[in-house]
Amino acid sequence: MQVILLENISSLGKIGDLVEVKNGYGRNYLLKSGKALRASKENVELVKSKKDELDKKNNEIKTKFKKIASQIDNKSITFSKEAKDNGDLYGSIKPKEISNAFTNDLKIEINPSQIEIKQEINKIGKYTIGVNFHTEVKVNVILQVVKKSEIN
Repeated sequence: MQVILLENISSLGKIGDLVEVKNGYGRNYLLKSGKALRASKENVELVKSKKDELDKKNNEIKTKFKKIASQIDNKSITFSKEAKDNGDLYGSIKPKEISNAFTNDLKIEINPSQIEIKQEINKIGKYTIGVNFHTEVKVNVILQVVKKSEIN
């Protein structure tokens, strides 16, 4: 399936690019979320005429995310979790839980889908996670996992 991108997508291309994607990805994600249009002569002309407007909108979004990213870049979030004697957690920490921590601790809304975890967080220690706000705006956050102290 050929589509025309309406916004920058890191793994595919930039605004106005004509790209080939799998049918399911195109129909169920790109077209449904308004990130692309089906490739046709009419749509190609439409995107060419609105390219400046789309670029301006993209730059506004990028500027907004850069401001938020500068607030959290290299910040540290601490989780206190129940753990076994060897340091293994009873459950791993998921993006939803990290998203909630950003909202509660730093008062910043981050979707779980924007959080990029390179390795499973299932032990006590320090982890570096990525937060993808935009195709061109990415930051790293340090996640500190400590053992919850026993209450006597």
